[in-house]
Amino acid sequence: MTMELVTGHAGEPHVTAAQDAALHAGVIGGDDYVLSTKDRFAINVVSANKVTIAGGDLVMQGYHASNDKPADLIITNGSQGQKRNDIICCRYTKVGDSIESANLVVVKGTPTTGTPVDPTLNTTPISQGATTYDMALYRVPLDGITIGEPEPMFNILQPMSSVWDSLTHTDVTTLISGNYGTVKGYRSGPMVTLRIDWKTSASGSWNSGTFGTLPESWRPPMDLNFSYGGRDGANQKSINVNANGTMTYTNQGGTQGTNAFGMTVSYAL
Repeated sequence: MTMELVTGHAGEPHVTAAQDAALHAGVIGGDDYVLSTKDRFAINVVSANKVTIAGGDLVMQGYHASNDKPADLIITNGSQGQKRNDIICCRYTKVGDSIESANLVVVKGTPTTGTPVDPTLNTTPISQGATTYDMALYRVPLDGITIGEPEPMFNILQPMSSVWDSLTHTDVTTLISGNYGTVKGYRSGPMVTLRIDWKTSASGSWNSGTFGTLPESWRPPMDLNFSYGGRDGANQKSINVNANGTMTYTNQGGTQGTNAFGMTVSYAL
């Protein structure tokens, strides 16, 4: 038989770990991920030769492993005048035909007086028959006998709810309202779209005006500038949306009128 109904009653145990892993890999991807659950394997340096890894869940090539409570790991003491990189990883092992397990381990690097390199991990894919596979979690640098700040080496896989939020439009919201006009906006994930409707403009070349200040969650990560061009070349302006939330406009020389103006701008947060 070439086909099997995995999610189905067969009258006897028949679902394998490999089938379950294939489903996970097909849905979330075949790489290695830390899931956004528990404490996401947060690390704490306890002493010169011990770290603690908090609880978390991960999926390596479709295989789910869980750490339910903090785990202490021993880092071999460093040597004066030498540097070393150790790697903390989750190690998958398979013994015989069916006994599989996952454990947190420290892979010791090679001491050197120069620039340290990471130790070699087991990276042959499990799907290709590997009986040992290492998912790197942290690089732990040692300088002499001192443990440096551990460096995360994993990606955190966000839940589907985050994907849904990133695809969903918010309602149109009035962000700035005053005697001279309004700025309204909506968001779709990290994208913001603003509609400016202003009743009058500062006259004179190079004069400027202020719309108001955007709420914090609508502000871009850096100052942005957009060009506005009025009828027959009049009312040339730079529309400025700044990282601190202030929105202003600046006339761009020449004869400028006081007519109403409006435009739409979009940017990523």
